[in-house]
Amino acid sequence: MSGDLLRARDGREARVGFVELFFDLIFVFAITQISHTLLAHLTWVGVLQAAILLGAVWWSWIDTSWITNWLDPERVLVRIMIFALMGAGLVMSTSLPDAFGDKGLVFACAFATLQLGRGLFTLWAVRRDEVLLKNVQRIAVWAALGAVLWIGGGLVEGQTRLLVWLVAVITEFIGPAVTFWTPGLGRSSSSDWEVEGGHMAERVGLFIIICLGESILVTGATFAGLEWTRPVVGAFATAFIGSLAMWWIWFSRAHDAASEAIAGSDDAGRLARSAYTYAPILVVAGIVVTAVGDEMSLSNPGGVVKFPVAAALIGGPMLFLIGAQVFKLAAFGTWSVPRLGGILALGALGFVVPSLTPLGLAAAATAVLVGVGAWETAARHNARSEDAVAGD
Repeated sequence: MSGDLLRARDGREARVGFVELFFDLIFVFAITQISHTLLAHLTWVGVLQAAILLGAVWWSWIDTSWITNWLDPERVLVRIMIFALMGAGLVMSTSLPDAFGDKGLVFACAFATLQLGRGLFTLWAVRRDEVLLKNVQRIAVWAALGAVLWIGGGLVEGQTRLLVWLVAVITEFIGPAVTFWTPGLGRSSSSDWEVEGGHMAERVGLFIIICLGESILVTGATFAGLEWTRPVVGAFATAFIGSLAMWWIWFSRAHDAASEAIAGSDDAGRLARSAYTYAPILVVAGIVVTAVGDEMSLSNPGGVVKFPVAAALIGGPMLFLIGAQVFKLAAFGTWSVPRLGGILALGALGFVVPSLTPLGLAAAATAVLVGVGAWETAARHNARSEDAVAGD
């Protein structure tokens, strides 16, 4: 029975299964590939290409996380589906560096297979659940449209491929925002997207860990191949502390509170779409760009700060904080003064770039991240102290 493949909604919190963690290993490789691709093509076109590829990787992962929020990964058939997706994901990941070259069609076919294959399996799995079936039908139609665009882009070359794939990734982003409106089928209602808040929060948190782990991996691999001079050691320490600061900021009380907010929301699907589907892509992009900046500052900690280095060292942390602010706004409808202050401070660093070395700029950006984390922690501590006094 198809109902046997659905997660039991019995009030117990759904935990992330080992098969889901196994699936995530593919994306450790994918994020590493994107970082190296961006580092090798630090031009405006290269940045746009990396953004398109990151968007494809993100949607292949987050869409799967939504499906495993509905389907039970402990069921054999669901596991087989996940293993099949891993195969397609591995092909997709290996083709990333040459996706805008000779392996464009391979990348496109792998991505389309992952998206459309998952949709078709889910259609069969939920065929006896009327509400989910209609939702998945609309999602499958959008996946089919995306597959046409991605494969079409893989069949052409140069700027044409870039433009077609830009439309394709925009289509991936638009689908959930318009609740997968489809001619003849109408639109879904986000209130029908039954979501286990704790599971979704844990899944996204684990993806952030993957990205931070990739950042540490790049830093460690680069550091191991260099002569350990004082500036290089300083750049290594700065990069590591920066990764710790991003972990500190993301995995604050807000991360856990957001899952609780979803659980208690009358429209959990809308909240999960905003907080855990859209907002984290900026955080992920920030971590990837920061890793690129860290590698450049490690390779040349002294000297003049060139524009690509400055853009990565400032832009990466800024993207991260913008994403962290968007997440908090989506989850709670509130603005974070520390995160906004950090964004402004990073912007101000642009005015002092000419007087800094790459190591100096990296250290300044890291100091901003540490400051944001400390500010938020102090604010939470003061709030708890005031509540305790009020309760006396």
